[in-house]
Amino acid sequence: MHLLVTGGAGFIGSNYVRRALAGEYGEGVTAVTVLDKLTYAGNLANLAPVADSSRFRFVQGDIGDAQLLRRVLPGVDAVVNFAAESHVDRSIGSAGEFVTTNVVGTQVLLQAALEAGVPRFVHVSTDEVYGSIDSGSWTEEWPLEPNSPYAAAKGGADLLVRAYARTHGMNVSITRCSNNYGPYQFPEKVIPLFVTTLMRGGSVPLYGDGLNIRDWLHVDDHCRGIHLVLEQGQPGEVYNIGGGRELTNRQLTGLLLDACGADWGRVRNVADRKGHDRRYSLDDSKLRALGYRPQVAFEQGLADTVAWYRENTDWWQPLVAVAA
Repeated sequence: MHLLVTGGAGFIGSNYVRRALAGEYGEGVTAVTVLDKLTYAGNLANLAPVADSSRFRFVQGDIGDAQLLRRVLPGVDAVVNFAAESHVDRSIGSAGEFVTTNVVGTQVLLQAALEAGVPRFVHVSTDEVYGSIDSGSWTEEWPLEPNSPYAAAKGGADLLVRAYARTHGMNVSITRCSNNYGPYQFPEKVIPLFVTTLMRGGSVPLYGDGLNIRDWLHVDDHCRGIHLVLEQGQPGEVYNIGGGRELTNRQLTGLLLDACGADWGRVRNVADRKGHDRRYSLDDSKLRALGYRPQVAFEQGLADTVAWYRENTDWWQPLVAVAA
């Protein structure tokens, strides 16, 4: 199976590519082409471990470039679409590029895949499209109620994917994940931001009262779930992928302080984010029925992640100024 992985130089996409080419999802993946625009969060260093593989090819470009897609898509057996602008704070300050990439770009990619006759398409989305939930957990049937421009743009993309499945009969599935963490994550996101800041002796920001709740999912488990959906997911269906470990931001901060040998004197309270969702929680029983189970225990995954940033300063130090 020849995969086109869009956004494959980013945090999650590159993890998927590395593991697919390492044979961790079986022997079915024969070749991987990565298409990535290489915006600030795309990094060829993320793909260095597989760059010399004869089964790997990199193409720099935009999923919104229909002409490029007509050259890249022939011979592809499946598209896995990770390409997206993904940082909530950046979307609050400037929403236009989020709509351009996440909505328009996804539509152009869908249309190109349809015209090329690509047999399979998996669109990677987020739990943030559901909004915020005070109690219980979202199933895939929950209405989309996004609260940030980022989440709204991802929700718009999801609806386009659904429309192409229903209108054109495309074999398309959607995955919606909880908060990811792990190595190679760009240091604007909370875990690598806190870890790299604490390692440099700085102070870290805690939004509001710190009681917003997120469910944490190791990137390895997320990518295993995505590949399971690629292989067994049904056309037009949505699959939640959860980690099963809910923490308040304050609890997470405490764990990161401990892991970095710091105390609460290194934390500064800041005004809450506009429209800050209070709690995310996914019911992923639909995917579990296909055999999905998170394999990375949060405590071990977090320890390994902190150790990776400690041991790979050459990777993240050039990115700190960009993330600020």
